[in-house]
Amino acid sequence: MITGSEALMQALIAEGVETIFGYPGGQIMPVYDQLYDYRDCLHHVLVRHEQGAIHAAQGYARVKGVPGVVICTSGPGATNVITGVADAIIDSTPLVVIAGQVNVGLLGTDAFQETDVLGMTIPIAKWSWQIRRPEDIPWAVARAFYIAKSGRPGPVVLDLTRDAQIGMLDFHYEPIDFIRSYIPCPVASQESIEEAARLINEAQRPFVVFGQGVILSQAEAELEAFLDKGDIPAGSTLLGLSALRSDNRHFMGMAGMHGRIATNVMTQHCDVLIAIGMRFDDRVTGKMSTYATQAKIIHIDIDNAEINKNIQVYLGILGDAKNVLSRLTPLIAEADHADWISTADECRNTEYEKVISPEIHPQGSELTMGEVENLVAEYVKGEAIVVTDVGQNQMTAARYSRFTHSRSLITSGGLGTMGFGLPAAIGAKTAAPSRPVCLFVGDGGLQMTIQELGTIMQEGTGVKIVLLNNNWLGNVRQWQQLFWNERYSATRMMNPDYASLAAAYGIAYRQVEQRSELASAVEEMFADDRPFLLNVHVIEAGMVFPMIPPGKSVDEIMLNTNEWFEYGK
Repeated sequence: MITGSEALMQALIAEGVETIFGYPGGQIMPVYDQLYDYRDCLHHVLVRHEQGAIHAAQGYARVKGVPGVVICTSGPGATNVITGVADAIIDSTPLVVIAGQVNVGLLGTDAFQETDVLGMTIPIAKWSWQIRRPEDIPWAVARAFYIAKSGRPGPVVLDLTRDAQIGMLDFHYEPIDFIRSYIPCPVASQESIEEAARLINEAQRPFVVFGQGVILSQAEAELEAFLDKGDIPAGSTLLGLSALRSDNRHFMGMAGMHGRIATNVMTQHCDVLIAIGMRFDDRVTGKMSTYATQAKIIHIDIDNAEINKNIQVYLGILGDAKNVLSRLTPLIAEADHADWISTADECRNTEYEKVISPEIHPQGSELTMGEVENLVAEYVKGEAIVVTDVGQNQMTAARYSRFTHSRSLITSGGLGTMGFGLPAAIGAKTAAPSRPVCLFVGDGGLQMTIQELGTIMQEGTGVKIVLLNNNWLGNVRQWQQLFWNERYSATRMMNPDYASLAAAYGIAYRQVEQRSELASAVEEMFADDRPFLLNVHVIEAGMVFPMIPPGKSVDEIMLNTNEWFEYGK
């Protein structure tokens, strides 16, 4: 007979958990007391705020490919993780969140630090469950891990009452791989795969847009083999980046609002569009009523809710990307689409001349975001895990980073959570201590979770932080300039003395204001594995182009504030 708290420790170990991100408090203290005896096999990362815990767990999960684990107390501890739960469900990140709760007898009494965790999380979690008895802990934990990591991954929340933590049970634990009525990986019908092969073989201008589903299903090799055999060009969503090497000959780049011109134009001129493990987010499709209307769309996805949700498709294939591609590739003909692929040349040439070259080789004296991120990319040669916050830093990092390994871009996609970057980078480095982890963050996003510098100090986590400092909420400022008559409402920021902050937390620091200082500063930052804050002052009025304005089709592309791209002209 053991306590529920010890049962939880042993269940976590049985599930292969090595790292926990969390913050103690009154209603989770029995668990933390038991954790004291398991310090040798369960590493606990003490964050400075529960939102930091869940974002760190997200970074850990996305890099390692296993559920991230969060432990927090009741009330505000639980509510502080809710933003991360919402972020994780949209971005399909596997998490197990264990929140303390008051005694069963106090439920519904508005007891100190009691909140309705289930009521708040059921709409935004893959599964939420309240554990009231200690004997239910093994049952709930086994299901939590299975549900979180199987099929389309997502966050699971366990609301753990104090009674369950301190009560006794006769412990027996078995991980599970089956729940009745839950079918995480539907098997695509052979008829649908054969129909897809027929459409692809008849296509003159096939095009692929792939998303994170390729990474989640570990289908990177299958995707590459599919593209090679069919000689099919491809673009990716933001979260799909790194599934293919950046230098893959079929890779056209990121799709969507700030994506590559070639990717967006080819989407609008292909005759068959194969969407793999992506959900047709509005930032990818632009104006949905005009998205790829000329094409027969094949949508491969593990989640039936995504098929025909945003875009009506010609053929939906419900199944795991790895399984579908491995069965589809033998059925497609070896093809030569060189002429079709060459149509990207015009787009690439224009984008380099009008957007990329002015950004990475600027004529003015002020540094640009793209210039900084491109230099870092050249230095790390695609070997780093790139973490971003949200905003201009995120879009420029997606555009100018290069990737040679999968699971190498960690960012908040669907929810767009500012403050995600710093704790996510801590989680990413914890998951892959031997790889360089570089965070690109704006001054707005950094200050949202800046207290996690304390976690870096305590853990010694060797995160490289590149602060793109422009004294503005840059992405909002860009929209205000372009679409709101330059009415810059509440976007100018006063920043702290980052040098003093870095010194206070014992983090190596350097500030760069001149182009002549940048290369040596980047070299210094990567000279060893200590944490480093590089504060780069970039142009305040910097913009991210190309850009598809909201409400426009994906081939209505702004090159800069004065020019639009016109295909074939």
